Amino acid sequence: MKKRWKVAEADKGLAGTLAREMGILPLTAQLLINRGILDSAAASAYLRPSLSALPDPFLLKDMDRAVERVRLALDRNERIAVWGDYDVDGATSSALLHLFFKEIGVEAECYIPERRSEGYGLNPEGLKRLKDAGASLVITVDCGSTNHDAVGYANSIGLDVIITDHHEIPEPLPAACAVINPKQHGCAYPYKGLAGVGVAFNLAVALRARLRSAGRFNGTEPNLRKYLDLVCIGTVADVAPLTGVNRLMTSAGLCEMASGARPGIGALIETARLSGPVTAGNIAYQLAPRLNAAGRLKRAETALKLLVTAEAAEAASIAAELDSENTARRKIEEEMFREALLMLGADAPDKGVVLSKEGWHPGVIGIVASRLAERLARPVVMIALEDGVGKGSARGAASFNVVEGLRACGRLLTRFGGHKAAAGLTVDAGNVELFRREFISHVNAAIPDEELTPVVRLDAAVTLGDVNERLVNETAALAPFGAGNPEPLLCLLGAHIVSTEVVGGGRHLRLKVQDAARPGPVLSGIGFGLASCAAPVKGAAHALAFSPYMDEWRGGRTLKLRIKDVQAVEGQKF
Repeated sequence: MKKRWKVAEADKGLAGTLAREMGILPLTAQLLINRGILDSAAASAYLRPSLSALPDPFLLKDMDRAVERVRLALDRNERIAVWGDYDVDGATSSALLHLFFKEIGVEAECYIPERRSEGYGLNPEGLKRLKDAGASLVITVDCGSTNHDAVGYANSIGLDVIITDHHEIPEPLPAACAVINPKQHGCAYPYKGLAGVGVAFNLAVALRARLRSAGRFNGTEPNLRKYLDLVCIGTVADVAPLTGVNRLMTSAGLCEMASGARPGIGALIETARLSGPVTAGNIAYQLAPRLNAAGRLKRAETALKLLVTAEAAEAASIAAELDSENTARRKIEEEMFREALLMLGADAPDKGVVLSKEGWHPGVIGIVASRLAERLARPVVMIALEDGVGKGSARGAASFNVVEGLRACGRLLTRFGGHKAAAGLTVDAGNVELFRREFISHVNAAIPDEELTPVVRLDAAVTLGDVNERLVNETAALAPFGAGNPEPLLCLLGAHIVSTEVVGGGRHLRLKVQDAARPGPVLSGIGFGLASCAAPVKGAAHALAFSPYMDEWRGGRTLKLRIKDVQAVEGQKF
């Protein structure tokens, strides 16, 4: 698909000043400026993130009420249950609170609903089981903000509920003991992008502070830093923005992962055959899919067991099971993706897509919806139909808020909720076609035509002379890269393509390139998924969007390019 390139406007004066003050390259300084870092103090804090900069967790609305209710439960020896979600954010959140409570001497049961039979969030049947088992307090993680009826039922059977969540939250709130969600009205917490596991971590931090002041630890207390590996995995897996608080916690979490202290994560890394320090990209593309596989196809307790086990042998066995489940998931995903493309056909006149089918697996439709939304640059809703009920996953595109799109059709839906970019829904099968028409109508009116062409946002136009090992080393300090903090993307506007080769079973493009205006060394590059560009790119009238990296092989380090896009210069506006 043709893409629009937008190069960030350079501020050479400010970049020069920041470069001198920080002892960095002007190009690195410009990368910081592009991220809103405009002075040396902010740059120092950004390049050397510290957990001391984390906000006070008691700034989260209702945190004091939640902590007091948990403290009361501890004093009374009440039985506490943690209600999670079946995705990675939910599993890591559940594991974090389970392990924290265990460390302070409390066995908190974890309950994760089964995706197909129970669905997302609280439900009366599960709450009744917890009550019958003796629980008197349920703490939700990564869910609960829209479960008014279920919370009302819990209250009716004498079960108190504390909600910790991060999804969009409508008014009025459920009648829980406390609702901790940075997105709720009147919440003073300065960072609104927390994942569910980030909210759970803040609850643990606040609880530790309150229990410390009450003298409960007698000189010893939990070191919460060791839980940041779970925060890191859940945050990245949920595609939460890697900015602000999330970036601080994710950076620290990656360091915790490097220590190899948690057997389950170590086994997962080994199963994924990763070597060297784990990156946010490794989590997103190798680790998270394996953890997610259990909740997508079977029960998420398998992933939870992996995260909480202290036994290396058990961890290895569970990791192997998850790897097998992930292989099965990929096969189902590929079949569904092909079916969806056939259903779409060659014509796509609308600005949104809604597809439904009997037999689609509800645990896999979200991945397929994401792939379609990325491919088509349009919002996509995929609905799996079974026994007269449709369970759907929606993915947004560009500036379109998918939750608002669902809200516009809310009268046709049994339930819905999620984020701006991703949401879930339930709909009666008889309403699917009407929902499709109304959703598409809303999307067609809401999205400007120009947004249907994907935008490649470039940090700077450079020559190959600007690209060297020092630049790679300096830009590494801007990591972890992911949502909200993408890897720096540069462009060479006058590229002479020396040679091209299609590799990877016909999917990828390997090329060699020179700077046409300043002929010099030839650099090698790889463009994943860009094989279709191979035929037309030989010659000088092309532009490359790329990220430089150091390729390490047999003790050597070679400067190379990760190619993200190739464009003909003629007619292209930058």
